[in-house]
Amino acid sequence: MQEHTLIELYVSLSDAQQNTTVEGFLATVNLDEIASHTLHTVGITEPVMLTLLITDDESIQELNLQYREQNKPTDVLSFPLLEKPLVNASIELLWEPRGAEDSGSVTPPDFITPPGMVKNLGDIVMSWPTLARQASEAGHAPLYELLYLFVHGILHLIGYDDHSQAGYEEMIRLQRSILIDYAQKA
Repeated sequence: MQEHTLIELYVSLSDAQQNTTVEGFLATVNLDEIASHTLHTVGITEPVMLTLLITDDESIQELNLQYREQNKPTDVLSFPLLEKPLVNASIELLWEPRGAEDSGSVTPPDFITPPGMVKNLGDIVMSWPTLARQASEAGHAPLYELLYLFVHGILHLIGYDDHSQAGYEEMIRLQRSILIDYAQKA
């Protein structure tokens, strides 16, 4: 597995053959470059890092139940560590800062970056079986689906939210634009 400067990457599937398949796909792309391109596209130039875990349906279902109270597998989950969105965008496109729903109370961040350390954006978790099924249904390669969801996860980590129609449309627009632009540069 290649080394990453921006991403802590883990592939943990219950099937060894799937692990090998995923690692083979990942060896053909530069995830750090895609992450950097995504961040620069939305105006973020400071040094950051993130964690990406590619796992199976059972593992992501457990996380989905624990954190979203949905007892089913999903394609991607994002767990931002930031107190407030890092990206500068219209408020209707972003998730609310922590503690914003409280009536004036100040909530400290759950994670504080130590001085002199690179800011940790958070974690992205993907289910390989789910994204492979989605790719097949959409008629494109699993690697494209993985990259599409990877960009989606990064956008969530930095503040974008797809719970509003405007946020959803902006995230889709950005994901497509970033991957088209990246493919042209590759």
